[in-house]
Amino acid sequence: MISSSRLTFSNGFTAQAKQIQHQDELVTTLNDFGLHQPRPVLVIIGGASQVSEADLARLQSLFVDVLAPLAEELGIFVIDGGTDAGVMRLMGDARSITGGRFPLIGVAPVGRVSMPNRPILDAETTPLEPNHTHFMLVPGSNWGDESPWLAQIASLLADGAPSVTVLVNGGAIALIDVQENVKAGRPIVVIKGSGRLADEIAMAVRQVEPEVREPVSVVLRDGQISLFDLSEPTTNLEDLLRQKLSG
Repeated sequence: MISSSRLTFSNGFTAQAKQIQHQDELVTTLNDFGLHQPRPVLVIIGGASQVSEADLARLQSLFVDVLAPLAEELGIFVIDGGTDAGVMRLMGDARSITGGRFPLIGVAPVGRVSMPNRPILDAETTPLEPNHTHFMLVPGSNWGDESPWLAQIASLLADGAPSVTVLVNGGAIALIDVQENVKAGRPIVVIKGSGRLADEIAMAVRQVEPEVREPVSVVLRDGQISLFDLSEPTTNLEDLLRQKLSG
């Protein structure tokens, strides 16, 4: 594994990476990465499981037509789980397709990822997404171990600037991410129609489902939740995020 390195991916892109051991390394690492100037922050969490082809195409358009261009225009930091799967892949692909230059930071548990161009020692690991610009590999061997780190790093990056979390789909790990971002006081935009946890929270917000799981109930009680329906025009999401990130 690495302590500090520049990774080169098969697509020719490179990224800075650092293995983090303790929380007191975070500020120094961000400074070393050149990510020390406060900017608005967009946190992407969730997944893309059990999504129909039609809904996946609509999700892809959100990333390509809204999230990546808005990140580029506003010069914001984007942070996610960093692996080549689900919403992290969608975000990386969108940055590549749009020619984005905004920093895209991945935060992942060191014990669950494999490095590019290196032997895969554990078949259970997941490759890093090759269009990210920075990776912070935090302690842990289980998905979800990175969740409190990701939320904290997002707050350090913002350093008082506006930040917002977008939830797409998602399951048990995404719920941990939502909880950690709520604890950090970060507003959550839920993509209704993307499935699973996002739809569960959306139905609870709209009081469609009479029985709400206790963790979801706590999120609704303590969090600042906004909804965007996947069937709406993408400009509605752009307007919502622009308002929250420009405030």
